[in-house]
Amino acid sequence: MKKIFTSVFLLLFAFPIFSQTQSEVVEAIQKEAYENSQLEILAHELLDDIGPRLVGTPQMQQAHDWAVNKYKGWGISAENQQWGEWKGWERGITHIDMVYPRVQTLNGMQLAWSPGTSSKGVTAELIVLPEIKDSISFRKWLPTVKGKFVMIAMKQPTGRPDDNWKEWATPESFEKMKTEREEMTKEWNQNIKRSGYDRRSIIPALESAGAVGIIDSYWSRGFGVNKIFGARTKKIPSVDIQLEDYSMLYRMVEHGDKPKIHVVAESKDLGVVPTFNTIAQIKGTEKPDEYVILSAHFDSWDGGTGATDNGTGTLVMMEAMRILKKVYPNPKRTILVGHWGSEEQGLNGSSSFVADHPEIVNNVQAVFNQDNGTGRAVSINGAGFLQSYEYISRWLKAVPDTISKHIETTFPGRPSSGGSDNASFVAAGAPAFNLSSLSWDYWNYTWHTNLDTYDKIVFDDVQSNVILAAIMAYMASEDGSKTSREQIILPINDRTGEQQTWPTPRVPERKGGL
Repeated sequence: MKKIFTSVFLLLFAFPIFSQTQSEVVEAIQKEAYENSQLEILAHELLDDIGPRLVGTPQMQQAHDWAVNKYKGWGISAENQQWGEWKGWERGITHIDMVYPRVQTLNGMQLAWSPGTSSKGVTAELIVLPEIKDSISFRKWLPTVKGKFVMIAMKQPTGRPDDNWKEWATPESFEKMKTEREEMTKEWNQNIKRSGYDRRSIIPALESAGAVGIIDSYWSRGFGVNKIFGARTKKIPSVDIQLEDYSMLYRMVEHGDKPKIHVVAESKDLGVVPTFNTIAQIKGTEKPDEYVILSAHFDSWDGGTGATDNGTGTLVMMEAMRILKKVYPNPKRTILVGHWGSEEQGLNGSSSFVADHPEIVNNVQAVFNQDNGTGRAVSINGAGFLQSYEYISRWLKAVPDTISKHIETTFPGRPSSGGSDNASFVAAGAPAFNLSSLSWDYWNYTWHTNLDTYDKIVFDDVQSNVILAAIMAYMASEDGSKTSREQIILPINDRTGEQQTWPTPRVPERKGGL
């Protein structure tokens, strides 16, 4: 008997049994988040050192490898899973200078995937689109673009955002400006339409006619802020110039000054490169084949460093996984995190994962996605799952009131058909929920712009989102019940009179830009 007692004692000593209550785990999550936060370190390494993560660039690959190494350093298994190929491209030095009638360095940058110039650059006169009578007159005008830079954006009547006008202008002046802008925009669009092209298709026509470069300015209705997207030229450079300088150049052309600019854009075409999702997981102990997924897209546009779209979402999910591994290392269900590639071009990484891993998607307990800026989460929609109130509300009860009091829930809500990666899972019938955030002027100032940088991050709000994501993942993992996938019956479409249907999985683009 003594020997048996001794053997049992030694076994218990060698393999201690940890039994944590829900309140203890929730408290431990908060304690680790507040007292040992890694958010600023992660943000510096990802945003300052690696920078923007445009699909197909070396920086995107560097970010994938960095994330895998971080997870492995925390004792979490991780890998990069290839889902496709993309046009390989690397941004180089961009320098844009006015050289006539005077010298001034201009604020602007190359558009993504734009063809480059030599290190000597290109110097040429600027020209704007004329008033177009019809497609015949436009074809007659086209040869005049040969050897010139063509400006393809309208001249904005103001560089001040509307809220600045509303605060300082008289009501009459404010309304006058808005009316003028609406009329100018309408006429600009109609003018391009009369050419026989649209805003996109006119660019290849200008290139074919001999233009040496395309000059755009996609103002985002804020001080000094432009949206930076992709080029549509094959051999000549495309650059975006900030509104302040673009408007000056446009006025010079209008007044017959014949301004000239010098553009150096040393980008590199890297051929075809593989594209990946970074996947990490903490394996479940009781139900390893059921999954709680933390979700955030990893790629960005590259006007800034992709800080709020979606650097902050990425940081939230990485930090949540780090904390869960430390305080909840043996989850009931497998907790998986997906850092998706090429969300910006149409949810390609996440929709590829959904298509390639039905064994995971069919056994999803819940997906928690974050993707809209730096603000604290203030809204959770039931995504059209009829019983979502029952389990989301139950999990939210464990979230501290300091965080949950700011969150408005909508049940059963409606299924997302796009916008972010939760839609890829919803379309496949998996309960996926977006942790929607406060704006912080996201749409005008940081969404896809040249100002989406580290300094715009509000770390207090990001920290709150980490705690929310970690607790929701913990509660979903521990839940004794499997979540219901019962869907609502969608209403009749008022416009068409037809019954609305659940979104269907999209076919991902697996060979992008090629």
